[in-house]
Amino acid sequence: MAFLNINGRSIAYRLLGSEANPLVVLAHPLGMSQAVWDDVLPMLLPRYRVLTWDLPGHGASQAWGERPITPADLAAEALALADLAGAERFHFAGTSIGGVVGQQLISEHTERLLSATLTNTGAVIGNAELWNTRAGRIRVEGLAAMSEEIVPRWFAPACFEAEPALKAGWCTQMGRGDDDSYARLCEMLGSHAFTGKLSGKPVKVQLLGGSEDLATPPSTLEALAAELDGAPLEILEGVGHVPSVEVPGLFAETLLAVMAVDLGDVGANGVDYATGLETRKQVLGEAHVARSTENATSLDAPFQQMITRLAWGELWSNDDLTRRERSMITTGILAALGREELTLHLKTAKRIGLTEAELRQVLMHVAIYGGVPAANHAFALAKELGWGDAR
Repeated sequence: MAFLNINGRSIAYRLLGSEANPLVVLAHPLGMSQAVWDDVLPMLLPRYRVLTWDLPGHGASQAWGERPITPADLAAEALALADLAGAERFHFAGTSIGGVVGQQLISEHTERLLSATLTNTGAVIGNAELWNTRAGRIRVEGLAAMSEEIVPRWFAPACFEAEPALKAGWCTQMGRGDDDSYARLCEMLGSHAFTGKLSGKPVKVQLLGGSEDLATPPSTLEALAAELDGAPLEILEGVGHVPSVEVPGLFAETLLAVMAVDLGDVGANGVDYATGLETRKQVLGEAHVARSTENATSLDAPFQQMITRLAWGELWSNDDLTRRERSMITTGILAALGREELTLHLKTAKRIGLTEAELRQVLMHVAIYGGVPAANHAFALAKELGWGDAR
């Protein structure tokens, strides 16, 4: 876990995975913490860089302060963290109040989003009386006392039966939060709605709900879908308010499907330049791609266009292999052939996160199947580029 100071407050966050992968930002529900994503992370990290953070007064993030909290404040935290990760655009997924953050991003910052997956949320959640009453009770009774009443609403009954310790664990987590920050977030939910603010936004959106969700039942998600011009909605049977905890495998499968680049009918139509350029920047880095583009002349500009569409659009943008796997394949082929691009892809392999052991095995395969001299040259070049510890 790391910390970032935003407007005088310390924000707890995690930034995991290779910087060569697309970024996905995850926002947790009210009263919980970024730990709700723990069981999902192993399924996302092979293909995505993942950023999670704790909302004000939740987890390890500092309490809010005296002024009211708005959805714009929470979206600003998400954007500041995405900027820290160096992501011009990113995927977003949020549950409950995390989905409210997503709606704010869709409403005001569509240009930053590659996709938005909103789960167990609504354009309107509850009503002002409900949230103001809860805020008042929290300030008097405290989160620790009220957690026994609130936490059972998060999960389907079958979930508690399967995992009895779940209730006590999340009650403990909720009880550690800051009472006033939680109360201010309740007041925010009671005073803000996104009715009429989400139509006509050019971003891919997927909605996800649970049939047993008491806080945001399917009807709330259906109303949100209408606000989003009929965005697709999936209701998970037997699931409550927090699918990333209750059914992490199914949640991850859905999220991965949403975030996957839609290449269309590649055989008939190919892949557009913009898709390839986005992937090329992620894998090789903005600086390298900028230099290649700036150095192009009338002679090789069409060639740069072609490799961006074919190599980076049709191959590297395809999710059938991870970028880590493609890096090993590409490095091995270039080493065997002795091509000058090997230098670039040895640097890229380090950027993607290949280990020394993985690179060694790739080059030893080159030695057996491509020739010892080719592997010897590749090992020497890798050492020049900083691979391996000096003895």
